[in-house]
Amino acid sequence: MRENTAYRPHVVLVGGGHSHVQVLRRMMMRPWPEARVTVVLDTPVAVYSGMVPGFVADQYRASELEIDVVPLARLAGAEVVLTPAVGVDPPDRRIRLAGRAPLAYDFVSFDVGSTVAGLDLPGVRERARATRPIARLVREIGTLSTSFLAHAADRPFEVVVAGGGAGGIELAFTVRERLLAAARRAGVERALRITLLQALPEVLTGFPPSLAVRARRNAAARGISIRTGAWVAAAEDGGVRLETGEVVPADSLIWAVGAGSLDVFRDSGLALDEHGFVLTRPTLQTLGDDRIFAVGDCATLEDWPATPKAGVYAVRQGPFIADNLRRVVAGRPLRRYRPQPDFLTLLNLGDGHALGAKWGTSFEGRWVMDLKDRIDRKFMRKFQVLDDGGGTTSEFSRMDRTAMEAMVCGGCAAKAGQTTLDRALGRLREELGAGSANGSVRLGLDQSDDAAAFATPRGDVVVSSVDWFKAFSGDLWLNGKIAAANALSDLFATGAAPRYAMALVNLPEDETPEAGAETLYQLLAGARSLLDETGVALLGGHTTVGPELTVGFSVEGHPIGDRLLTLDGLEAGDGLYLTKRLGSGVVLRGVMLGQGRGAWLQAATAQMVCPNQKAARAAVAAGLHAATDVTGFGLMNHLAEMLRASGLAAELDVSALPALPGAEALLGSGLRSTAHEANRRIAKAIRIEAEASRHPRLELLFDPQTAGGFLAGVPEARSEDFLGRLQDANVEAVRIGTVVPRSEDGAVATIRSA
Repeated sequence: MRENTAYRPHVVLVGGGHSHVQVLRRMMMRPWPEARVTVVLDTPVAVYSGMVPGFVADQYRASELEIDVVPLARLAGAEVVLTPAVGVDPPDRRIRLAGRAPLAYDFVSFDVGSTVAGLDLPGVRERARATRPIARLVREIGTLSTSFLAHAADRPFEVVVAGGGAGGIELAFTVRERLLAAARRAGVERALRITLLQALPEVLTGFPPSLAVRARRNAAARGISIRTGAWVAAAEDGGVRLETGEVVPADSLIWAVGAGSLDVFRDSGLALDEHGFVLTRPTLQTLGDDRIFAVGDCATLEDWPATPKAGVYAVRQGPFIADNLRRVVAGRPLRRYRPQPDFLTLLNLGDGHALGAKWGTSFEGRWVMDLKDRIDRKFMRKFQVLDDGGGTTSEFSRMDRTAMEAMVCGGCAAKAGQTTLDRALGRLREELGAGSANGSVRLGLDQSDDAAAFATPRGDVVVSSVDWFKAFSGDLWLNGKIAAANALSDLFATGAAPRYAMALVNLPEDETPEAGAETLYQLLAGARSLLDETGVALLGGHTTVGPELTVGFSVEGHPIGDRLLTLDGLEAGDGLYLTKRLGSGVVLRGVMLGQGRGAWLQAATAQMVCPNQKAARAAVAAGLHAATDVTGFGLMNHLAEMLRASGLAAELDVSALPALPGAEALLGSGLRSTAHEANRRIAKAIRIEAEASRHPRLELLFDPQTAGGFLAGVPEARSEDFLGRLQDANVEAVRIGTVVPRSEDGAVATIRSA
């Protein structure tokens, strides 16, 4: 008997803004075992707003202003949910997520930023390049240069920047530098005219007046026109219409007019200001609900409502929210944040110069830009875990990861090894027989196929399988969905349509009944999202408790066509076709250790939640005979099962193996899933040619897959039909090799590099 450990409150961080990355950094430096922390992200990469103007001016690469929150969160011991939050229900303590079950919390902090005000003006949303979300601006800014270079040379290219705050001023200058540099590189002459429109009587309102004077003087020197008192009424083709009726010519409109509130708090019942921003107290807690915190641009401080929506305040709030979240969990008094009355302002002019202001005075020069660059780079070094090549940056390379590296992978990488399975089943068959004496078994122990099949007394064939695995992520909803896809995969691999499922869940024994109920709900809700989509009814199941969370399903169905797809149906000359990319095992391992990018995780999970249903239907309709799915034993072991059952061998082209983003880089760094070496024992039975042995994708053959692809043997006469059906179903497939007669040395496969 084991006693339950103390309940750990669930703290959810919604958003990866300037404050929350500091929370994660502090968790990494000082672990927080008293709480479970989950980060909810609409995108894995956060963009540091302070360096965006420098990117616009081509002073920085995109990667230099990006913080990949996923590896930072994993090093901090936080789980990650890559799904946008769309609302919050304070009475139920749940965060509403896009397209999935709500997430329960004990305490939650929002750092989700803002949008841009005025997008609802006629034509603005459709025609303007808005400065928020910042990531979109960064992605799209390159198209501005393309438009400029394609513009007719007989008249100026008109750029209008709407907004005379710090952001608008910086963009007017840096866009100018970007476009003129593009023309120089292209060796063409293009006239450029930039106009900045400010609705208020002066630009840089709230900053020292001398800073506005410097901005105007520098703008005039560069031919940038500044117009104040210019209220935009609408954006039209070729121009911006002001409230006076005047139309300002515009070939491109950049919208930087200030912050607008997001919808996440709109129907929450929380107190909002007149612009829709959630109101907070000095403790950064929302009015009326002490369990909800909000920081950065998404919130307005009740005692200081005029505080600008600027990144500098979100940065300063970081230490306070990190400390207060720990304090509220521990039941200790919270710290009170007071916005600084003055701060260092640094505005990038795009040409190596910058403007600055502090303590009521202003200054400018190259030294100001050098200062800004040093400050920005120092800030970013604290949060950028991975460099451009995917390696760990020097700031994080000294971390002790011994405990993390000792963790066993989840998903299908946690299966018992192929050798263990073969020995046990071989002995069982030898000593007790195959267990099919009643004659109704169509696929059983003697075939070692992907699923079992038997005939009912009425002659109907039932195909059945069971599959479960150790949870690979704290995103329980996603675990449930992928577990369902993985369990259905065995039926699809035999050419069957699943109809019914029963859940098999082992809940962690240290969870309270309430936490266990939430865990089970999230798992089954995720599973239902896929089972319902594929027409499979979840009938019930069985739950136990134990040391760790496992989830899976027993599934039953019926053949799609007249015969089942089997392992022993290969014939010499068949092409070997694989759907889905390889590498989910090493990608999940990399993410677990804080060495995998968020984008890699997104690509891997997007593939894993996609069932093999369409590939199975195409295979049956095309009259194929042999198929399997690629899961925990890796591509080579699953293919070897088919080849041995068919008495044949294969020639594989290692260069044709499709790889998930990041998989090749992680394998090249020496990283392996914990099941990789057991899977690699099959190498003794294959022939690897010298060139192939040096190929960076060779190790993909042994990487354990979770809910992996559909592998089919396709006769040449049926390949056009099969591939056409896959194309019609929007399923990609790659030919990775050919089935050949078994050679004299008995090698099950030869690996070559084309």
